[in-house]
Amino acid sequence: MASVILEKNRKKRLEQGHPWVYAGEVASVDGEPQAGGLVDVLNHQGRFLATGYYNPASQIRVRIVSQGPLAAMDKAFFVERFTQCLRHRERFLPGADAYRLVYGEADFLPGLIVDRFGEVLVVQLLTLGMDKRRTEIVEALVQVMAPRGIYERSDVSVRELEGLQQTTGVLYGECPRHVTVSENGLKLTVDIEEGQKTGYFFDQRENRASIAPLMLGWGGRSGIALQEVEGEDGQKQTIPVNKSGKVVTFPYWDGATVLECFAHTGSFTLHACKYGAKKVTCLDVSAHAIESAKTNVELNGFGDRVEFVVDDAFQYLRNQVKGLEERAERATVAGSEGAKKTDTAKPMTAGGGRTWDVVILDPPAFAKTKGAVAGACRGYKDINLHGMKLVNEGGYLVTASCSYHMQPDLFLETIADAAKDADKVLRLIEWRAAGKDHPQILGVNEGHYLKFAIFEVRSKN
Repeated sequence: MASVILEKNRKKRLEQGHPWVYAGEVASVDGEPQAGGLVDVLNHQGRFLATGYYNPASQIRVRIVSQGPLAAMDKAFFVERFTQCLRHRERFLPGADAYRLVYGEADFLPGLIVDRFGEVLVVQLLTLGMDKRRTEIVEALVQVMAPRGIYERSDVSVRELEGLQQTTGVLYGECPRHVTVSENGLKLTVDIEEGQKTGYFFDQRENRASIAPLMLGWGGRSGIALQEVEGEDGQKQTIPVNKSGKVVTFPYWDGATVLECFAHTGSFTLHACKYGAKKVTCLDVSAHAIESAKTNVELNGFGDRVEFVVDDAFQYLRNQVKGLEERAERATVAGSEGAKKTDTAKPMTAGGGRTWDVVILDPPAFAKTKGAVAGACRGYKDINLHGMKLVNEGGYLVTASCSYHMQPDLFLETIADAAKDADKVLRLIEWRAAGKDHPQILGVNEGHYLKFAIFEVRSKN
């Protein structure tokens, strides 16, 4: 087997478990490695470090697949690895029928993603080394998972960095375009052909469940309280009663009002409804995404509590804030000492002016490269600034970032800057990362991409 010899003065990342060897770390190559073929990785003294697959056209010259000698990435190799992946998911997600089965480097299979949607698997082959083993991967998945079908969604630009074209299509069996699965007791219909990435984002599974405590306890703001009354049968019962003494029959009277931005398939909207939300506004710029969200909302019987909006989240949030500001200006007492007079006959220019008990911001990655971080900071500050202005006093801002280059400290600093400009005080209630089907290898910072936070929002005065 050919060998890659590393520079003497390189950083010792490989010894700490990092699975990538960059072109600049390679001192020399011994033998004639094939593109996509396996190579031994040696230090400058010739000591064996690991085995990986090689791509002379990529800046990531070698991706490690074994800490020991490995003769071949054949079907038996993938069967063993997929079995380990399945065992991990069955341990931490017992009974689940949908999850990320293979998470690339974190499952010691760099360049390979496999998502399970019930009886259908969706795969992404991101690198030359994995693309060359397409047959072995499919055969091993069939043996381990016995799926109804396997569909490829290798329509990602990162393949071009490996000298590969983007491609999609059926690799095995029958693959219906729409597959219905479950998550946290909810039903979801996933579009495996046209949905983003592989069709659904599993990494927020536990985070979506974490919003449950935010959804109840809001009835008192509307003057509704539980009272014990005696029924016609003489039995005492506890029922909700409003300020006028009338019985409240709406079952979700104690629920929160919720705004979900960047909704995609409406996953946070579904969880908000499940946990008791009174009314949810589900917003995405994509009409296709909103149609998917509508399907899922109706599938779970939540249609009467959800309104759908197709709009740009940045503009929508700004318009709502502007509407609030116009309303505040109109509320000024006309003619009072030192007050600014407002012509209330003139129509409001912004419209909007709505607020919610809980605002959820789960945007796509704003910083896909290191050079995009400054622009990403502006984007994250903008949506969080306007989002927290729309949270009712003592309500909650749920916010996330899936940009790896937006490091946790910088993300929190950006939100703190937004709070300062919004004249708000934030209390951090929860801080989370990706779910259990997205494990993280210690020392591989690239895998620590997802930041998820819940803040209580209060005004300074």
